[in-house]
Amino acid sequence: MKSGKGSLTALHLFLVWAAMATVVPAFGFELVIAAWGGVADATDPVFALDSTAPVYAVGVPLIVGLLATAGIPAQTVVPLCGTMPKRLGWAVLVFALGTLGVLAGVAAYAEKVDLGSASTRIALTGVPYALAAAFFVPSRWVRLGALAVLAAGVAYGGFVGPAQAQQRQDEAEVARYREHPELLFLGTAPPGMQLSRAEVGPAYFHVEYRPVRQELGYVDPMVRGPLKPAFRCPEPAEKGVTCTVDAHGEMLTVRDFPGGARAVTLIRRHQNAEVEVTSRTLDEPGLRLLLDTLHPLSDTELEKLIREKKIEYSLR
Repeated sequence: MKSGKGSLTALHLFLVWAAMATVVPAFGFELVIAAWGGVADATDPVFALDSTAPVYAVGVPLIVGLLATAGIPAQTVVPLCGTMPKRLGWAVLVFALGTLGVLAGVAAYAEKVDLGSASTRIALTGVPYALAAAFFVPSRWVRLGALAVLAAGVAYGGFVGPAQAQQRQDEAEVARYREHPELLFLGTAPPGMQLSRAEVGPAYFHVEYRPVRQELGYVDPMVRGPLKPAFRCPEPAEKGVTCTVDAHGEMLTVRDFPGGARAVTLIRRHQNAEVEVTSRTLDEPGLRLLLDTLHPLSDTELEKLIREKKIEYSLR
């Protein structure tokens, strides 16, 4: 491509980009305002859609006309820009193809793909139209360049960007669970049981163990903070409840139920937190063994709980 035509091509694509980066965001904003007003003022959803019709009726012809104007400098470079009728057809094609690119960008942004700051996103709205215009330039190098930019955009918007967005989301989720690491202690699952559910709250970490098979039984450890001054058995004692506090400050409560069933609760201090574990399945030695296996929740264990959707955050 000669230098004169190269300069005209560059000016042509710049004008297309600048025009669309200016008017498309404003057009989209007007559509949102019109649609929002229609939804707010009407009970019939069809009316809400009709409220955007005037924006389309005025905006689309204006944008196509602006594109046709941007194509004037390329009359000697782009065959479709040689005459007014052809230039209008070219403008319609560029507008349609570029709008598809903008919609793809909006879809990627909705999936939390990072598209930069607000000013960067505004500038990017003109890129799909400039790419569409580049494909109409009868130059192998211009088309190859446009194809390379298009391939990079598809790769980022369809693969790299979503992967980065998912990584940021995972890191934010882990950070939320790690907000109070002094409470995140996990014990080894008792024999025949597995971790069924975990819940992280502002001042507690609750874990539920359930039998691997479809059997009755449970073990529920709860890590809480801050520490109480000392554990004391309630007075007067409840009927059917036995409570003792040993020399190490651990409190054991046994609650008897009709039919011979009983629930055992053991509370002990663990570093800067207190841990309470209750079960109708394990006896006192089993609960002590569980508490003896308490360890800080590792990143691997937390990632596994998140992946298996066995952990959730609560504001309670």
